[in-house]
Amino acid sequence: METAPKPGRGVPPKRDKPQAKRKKPRRYWEEETTPAAVAASPGPPRKKARTGESRPPRSKSVHIAQKSGFSKKPPISKTAPDWKKPQRTLSGAQDPFPGPVPAPLEEARKFCRIDKSKTLPHSKPKTQSKLEKAEAQEEEASVRAARAELLLAEEPGFLVGEDGEDTAKILQTDIVEAVDIASAAKHFDLNLRQFGPYRLNYSRTGRHLALGGRRGHVAALDWVTKKLMCEINVMEAVRDIHFLHSEALLAVAQNRWLYIYDNQGIELHCIRRCDRVTRLEFLPFHFLLATASETGFLTYLDVSVGKIVTALNARAGRLSVMAQNPYNAVIHLGHSNGTVSLWSPAVKEPLAKILCHRGGVRAVAVDSTGTYMATSGLDHQLKIFDLRGTFQPLSSRTLPQGAGHLAFSQRGLLVGGMGDVVNIWAGQGKASPPSLEQPYLTHRLSGHVHGLQFCPFEDVLGVGHSGGFTSMLVPGAAEPNFDGLENNPYRSRKQRQEWEVKALLEKVPAELICLNPRALAEVDVVTLEQQKKERIERLGYDPDAKAAFQPKAKQKGRSSTASLVKRKKKVMDQEHRDKVRQSLEQQQQKKKQDMAKPPGARPSALDRFVRRAREGGLQVDP
Repeated sequence: METAPKPGRGVPPKRDKPQAKRKKPRRYWEEETTPAAVAASPGPPRKKARTGESRPPRSKSVHIAQKSGFSKKPPISKTAPDWKKPQRTLSGAQDPFPGPVPAPLEEARKFCRIDKSKTLPHSKPKTQSKLEKAEAQEEEASVRAARAELLLAEEPGFLVGEDGEDTAKILQTDIVEAVDIASAAKHFDLNLRQFGPYRLNYSRTGRHLALGGRRGHVAALDWVTKKLMCEINVMEAVRDIHFLHSEALLAVAQNRWLYIYDNQGIELHCIRRCDRVTRLEFLPFHFLLATASETGFLTYLDVSVGKIVTALNARAGRLSVMAQNPYNAVIHLGHSNGTVSLWSPAVKEPLAKILCHRGGVRAVAVDSTGTYMATSGLDHQLKIFDLRGTFQPLSSRTLPQGAGHLAFSQRGLLVGGMGDVVNIWAGQGKASPPSLEQPYLTHRLSGHVHGLQFCPFEDVLGVGHSGGFTSMLVPGAAEPNFDGLENNPYRSRKQRQEWEVKALLEKVPAELICLNPRALAEVDVVTLEQQKKERIERLGYDPDAKAAFQPKAKQKGRSSTASLVKRKKKVMDQEHRDKVRQSLEQQQQKKKQDMAKPPGARPSALDRFVRRAREGGLQVDP
């Protein structure tokens, strides 16, 4: 029998060596662990070694709490919350300002769009929770907007004279000498007498300018860098010119038809259904091009699909005065009988008609908030109207020569072109109407005015006249800050393409254009009740009425005929009691109203006979 060999003398038996536990490397932002910290680390408590020391005697007065099977709540720490404690960064430094950035309360209220004076309607818990969540999101959005406003460093400027100096006497040369070099370069003149007079239009970003001469000259340029994009001659009279949703497309109202060009001057479309066009307006959020023609038709063209939405007959003769309301996208047309009509593509008749002047209307303009409308007529009157439902004139002024062209700036400045003179009126602020008593600025041109427009986000006024084009400096005319996601003057070609896709996805239907856009979010109770009534008449019964009670079948002989009849009768009795209780309450309220006396009446001893006569059903004459 073989046996295992025994180890030799002096040779110890082999044993499995335990692998040494590698120490975890410490990062530079971690604190060094000490034995005390290790001992204080969370985890199950270690058992202490027993020693021979005796425990101190327990006092009999100490109450020993019995163990309970219920878990106790963890004690609430009275220390500061985590975001108030100084937090360590990767470099090991502590944040001196922990927590969210505080937002000023007044700025947050300015951006808040929730009216908390109105209580939430009584609804189901699920709907209530959704409304509360929406309120919380709106509040958070207002706080974020208030914090972001701190980054808007630009503030609107203004022109103030020294020692009561009249600002209307300040010339453009004086303003150019006082401003910096970059702002002074925005004042220039283009001498184009050969093809004038000129109509003009700025793009929504305020970076590009389109010029259209009466004798066929069409040009588009980056007016900030003076870089020419395209320049063509259409060999036909140009009546108006307008950019579409971006500077890449250009609409030109020529003598006969409407043409669409790109920024290289290449003709893309010829729209023959829009003929004899005199004025153009583009609705950016609806992608609609509105045209007014000599034939008296107002036509809406959807440029996103290339189809005409509607053609409305104004029945007022030749249309040569048109403006749009930027607030609700309603088109304002001026007529030769002194009225201004408001139009929407969803309605074949005008939404409203306003009698503005005794003679024909020469020019119409609406401010950016949609609150005020300025009109001028052949009676040499310049009037400011309130569009908030009243349509009443707020102020008026008689001019030595009627204003043929009007325009509002982003901050509420009003400009009027009278012959070869341009007058600008200013108000107290953006939400206030301009004061017509004293002009803010005055400038004389080298030719008669043919077109006016303020440049967006720049204190610049563009004037097209018979001698060419003039760019004026008007301090305090535009908004100093722009929304980079909506109108970014410095966007690249890729950013413009992405913005176009997003704008097309968010296009507003033409049917939603109305006088009050806020009414779209409200419930039309009258129409809803009328539809319900018509539905009942059509079907012959009310489908929403309460169905008759049908008892459910039960087991173990509880659904017998007698049991079903008994349960039906019980429900019918309960409904009957509710109706009787409701009728009694109505009778008591009516009785209290009859017993109530008019205020100031003196009590009389004969009042008791009146009460008894009413209770007996007799007719008593007072």
